[in-house]
Amino acid sequence: MNALLEDLKWRGLIAHSTDEEALAAHLDDEPVSFYVGFDPTAASVHTGNLVQLLLARRLQSAGHRPFMLVGGATGLIGDPKEAGERTMNTTEQVAGWVDRIRTQVARFVDFDGPSAATMVNNLDWTHQISVLDFLRDVGKHFPVNRMLARDVVARRLEAGISYTEFSYVLLQSMDYRELHRRHGVTLQTGGSDQWGNITAGVELLRRSDQARVHAMATPLLTKADGTKFGKTEAGTVWLDAELTSAYAFHQFFLNAEDSKVIDYLKVFSFRSREEIEELERATAAAPHKRAAQRALADEVTDLVHGAAERKAASDAASALFGRGDLADLPAATLEQVLHEVGAARVASLPSITEAMTLAGLVDSKSAARRAIVEGGAYLNNEKVTDSDLQLGQEHLLAERFVVLRRGRKTAGGLILG
Repeated sequence: MNALLEDLKWRGLIAHSTDEEALAAHLDDEPVSFYVGFDPTAASVHTGNLVQLLLARRLQSAGHRPFMLVGGATGLIGDPKEAGERTMNTTEQVAGWVDRIRTQVARFVDFDGPSAATMVNNLDWTHQISVLDFLRDVGKHFPVNRMLARDVVARRLEAGISYTEFSYVLLQSMDYRELHRRHGVTLQTGGSDQWGNITAGVELLRRSDQARVHAMATPLLTKADGTKFGKTEAGTVWLDAELTSAYAFHQFFLNAEDSKVIDYLKVFSFRSREEIEELERATAAAPHKRAAQRALADEVTDLVHGAAERKAASDAASALFGRGDLADLPAATLEQVLHEVGAARVASLPSITEAMTLAGLVDSKSAARRAIVEGGAYLNNEKVTDSDLQLGQEHLLAERFVVLRRGRKTAGGLILG
């Protein structure tokens, strides 16, 4: 068995593959050109896409050459969703998202050296093809009965599916063929939800070019309750700091469940098997220390946002709960933290009891008074003893922020202005 495939299997990164023995031999034979695609159906890629980005990095580290495709053409259509027909985004919006996602994707692979990555956009070859040429040269190789049997299509048939979304598989399959013809690409990777599209590309190459190529898909990550990984009450966890702050991103991974954290480490971490198994033992012996979660959150945040942003996020979390100095935090970090804890925006500074109520720490001013009397109320990490305290400029951090806490674990705050 190829050493790379062995490691990927141990990490739980292979859900499906075409002829595994042939793929192993292919990876052993010579450096392989492979591709993975990202459709710009939003302004950013997310934690699910991060699995594919890090898989590309692993393959490149093993000497294989990545082609990172951002779908300027497929992004205009959108892969069929079970929930129903997609809303068409404007060409200008999709073009803007292509540029943003190309920048995000480029951070995870190396564009220099013998295995240098190449960025490609499927609009470059799709926009040149006429409808007649597309139907004759691509559509001819797709039996309709096979297309109707695809899971997502079969589930959509009763409610209805447009010809546009029905034809998406042809466009993605054509990508594989174009990259094979232009650059000798012989492996496509993606998530298991894309397996039907991926294998359709393999089949197109077999039918039209008599070429034997390979495919591999990763499993979809889930939480312990079976729900999709990368979703929170606030929504999707994005890689773009404008959409999900470095603090929220770090907290998301820091809050990984004990039963799943080692699985996540295998997928997202570049630590060795020995290091991960040691973290597994440490977590089993002392789960309250959350050693695996801290290792996971720190490493993934370093990869996505950089070490400086990770340190700021970690420092902010410590300061928020009284283990650091709030005054040392930059204004931008304070704003991120308070946004994540649901701070209230105010035009003027209220009393301490009203502030605690506005911040959602208590249900009423009387409950705020009780918390203060019982010694469980904190203003900027200082215990509050005066229930009649009126907040003033001297209580502001960075001239705009107030951090409030009830007990050890419930935090909130105010943002002035």
